[in-house]
Amino acid sequence: MMKEKAADMDWNNLGFEYHDLPYSFEAKFKDGKWEKGHLTEKSTIELSEASEVLHYGQEVFEGLKAYRRKDGKINLFRPELNGQRLANSAARLGMEAYPVDDFLDSIKQIVKANEEFVPPYESGATLYIRPFLIGTSTVVGVQPATEYTYHVYATPVGAYVNGLNPAAYTVSEYDRAAYAGTGSAKTSGNYASSLIASIQAHKDGYADCLFLDPREHKYIDEFGGANFFGITEEGQFVTPKSRSILPSITKRSLLEVAERQGLNPIETQIEFADIDKFAEAGAMGTAAVISPVGSITYQGKKHVFYDEEKTGPVTTKLYNELIAIQYGDAPAPEGWVQTID
Repeated sequence: MMKEKAADMDWNNLGFEYHDLPYSFEAKFKDGKWEKGHLTEKSTIELSEASEVLHYGQEVFEGLKAYRRKDGKINLFRPELNGQRLANSAARLGMEAYPVDDFLDSIKQIVKANEEFVPPYESGATLYIRPFLIGTSTVVGVQPATEYTYHVYATPVGAYVNGLNPAAYTVSEYDRAAYAGTGSAKTSGNYASSLIASIQAHKDGYADCLFLDPREHKYIDEFGGANFFGITEEGQFVTPKSRSILPSITKRSLLEVAERQGLNPIETQIEFADIDKFAEAGAMGTAAVISPVGSITYQGKKHVFYDEEKTGPVTTKLYNELIAIQYGDAPAPEGWVQTID
């Protein structure tokens, strides 16, 4: 595969796709310790046919972005939380965690090495960064790996889903993850199990699907690739609390932004039967930031929020403040932003 050139990028029409950039980052765990990581021009990984990841699924990953500021500098948004979440995910799957300090260093190295691919400020695009950790030692019987590879690649991306335009969703009949399973870990298996539901949703004309809790199929859990939030008629920000959903960094941040905006935010169980109490709804995550939900269809009934064509005012205000913080256009709470000169 030919490495791509920044001069060939159409920054305003990137989509959400992979581009093979000049540099990746890699580190290996062997003989009980992590070797020093390094930048590499290789964008491939060689594995044994008996590698742990291929048979027993020891894999966890992260997603974060680098933002080009108006002054040309580059912001990272709360990257230490991604490093900690990767470590937590690894622990849940019995893997050797990559140290958080080394994680932060690897992110800064790959951004600096691929700096020309951080999209211009005015494009609204970002550099998406994908760190992941896989078990690579050979196995036959079911057991955890003893060797691991930590790898990071980056790719410039545009808007995910429909950007800040409302989309239609449906409720899946499948479960995304078990109640006491790996739902709170960012591991590929959770996403693999959600793909059939997503495929069916797309066939039926929806942007994606919403999953209910795996125990009673009564409470809202999350979308296939993002957390759910709703804004009540009274103006309160409400988001699900569950053992089977991913602890989103975007959600954690929006809870604080919502507090600053006087929305009295809460995390609580949300019965789908109460869905019509929400005047606005959205999907939130690193890729999407916020994707407004125009409607959710369940058991033949369509529930519409605010307007199927227009984004609600509260959702818009939340989006604008968070984006302004990420791009350096508004003051950030202490520790939220790390700037790369």
